[in-house]
Amino acid sequence: MTPQAAGGVPRHASNPAVVDQIFRALSDPTRRNVLERLSARPSSVSELAAPYGMALPSFVEHLKVLEGSGLVRSHKTGRVRTYELAPEQLKLAEDWLGRQRKLWERRLDQLDDYLLQLKEKESK
Repeated sequence: MTPQAAGGVPRHASNPAVVDQIFRALSDPTRRNVLERLSARPSSVSELAAPYGMALPSFVEHLKVLEGSGLVRSHKTGRVRTYELAPEQLKLAEDWLGRQRKLWERRLDQLDDYLLQLKEKESK
């Protein structure tokens, strides 16, 4: 099954809006910390919110951003909503970063070659 955004839109790496949502979610230290904690084990909303000095509705907004980006998913059992990490979405961010790294490595290699050529010309 393909992960989907709200409205049933497939989450494909070729869709820049998906990557934008992931990076928006990752831009906040609270949300990054929640992801780190969820990497250890799924947790309830109250367990996740406990360390933060914020109102529960404010904290739930962070969870909505994470879920909207596809980085976490939740399920409800009785009155308890439990969140778990959805690591496949992190792969989209990793792939984007990898493409950027390759691009800049290639550009820096070209600059290095150019500077070496200039240095050789100066020494002649």
